[in-house]
Amino acid sequence: MSEVIYGIHAVSEALKRRERRFDYVAVCRDRSDPRVQRIIDDCRGQGVSVRFVPREEIDRATRTSSHQGVMAFTSHKAYSDIEELVAKRRDDHLFLLVLDGVEDPQNLGALLRSADGVGIDGVVIPERRAAGITGAVVKASAGASEHLAVARVVNIARTLEELKDRNIWTVGLDERATQTYDELDYNMDCALVLGAEGKGLHDLVRKKCDLLVSIPMMGSVSSLNVSVAGGIVMYEVLRQRRLRAQTPAAGRSRAE
Repeated sequence: MSEVIYGIHAVSEALKRRERRFDYVAVCRDRSDPRVQRIIDDCRGQGVSVRFVPREEIDRATRTSSHQGVMAFTSHKAYSDIEELVAKRRDDHLFLLVLDGVEDPQNLGALLRSADGVGIDGVVIPERRAAGITGAVVKASAGASEHLAVARVVNIARTLEELKDRNIWTVGLDERATQTYDELDYNMDCALVLGAEGKGLHDLVRKKCDLLVSIPMMGSVSSLNVSVAGGIVMYEVLRQRRLRAQTPAAGRSRAE
């Protein structure tokens, strides 16, 4: 069964990644700019069929008008498992993102874009009651989702236990936490755990986290959008690790 992905960046990055099987790419007949031409050239270079169709056909297939005149019928994104995520570490310390039920495709896409930006090793999402890697998510991530290892799991709380068994610290973002996100040293193997929109972390997931941190709020509202909050903390992790790389010192161990 094919999946529809759409948008110039989404289709371009999927072609670049070469992990999906492409049935064909459709381009609006009224598009003739250099970015679209690059997609057409990439398709021809990879032997992917290109069809030139009316804009209305892409509107119907994608159920949106924000497709930028490009869509592709592809295989679904291949999900990884936890073992693969742990094995894919890019640096001295592992960094994972665990999402406890993010439902909005725009939020998930934005989080994946930030996760790719900080060079995260992998993302964990639940199988049920949460957004998966759909065409809308690929578009919202500007194609970044194509370059990330994503695992879908049955139970987030159980997955946190599994990560802890692998000596990975689990850090939950929770507005009730007394420690702020920038007071914690992230130079350790860790997983950042974010809750769902408007709900935050489920109670059991919150209890399973080793550490809880919050983002200070100085205004009238008590919390930020999950994709904004996640981006702030992910880039704090990156900032600290880049700083530590310039002044090496031992990171935290679960044995401490």
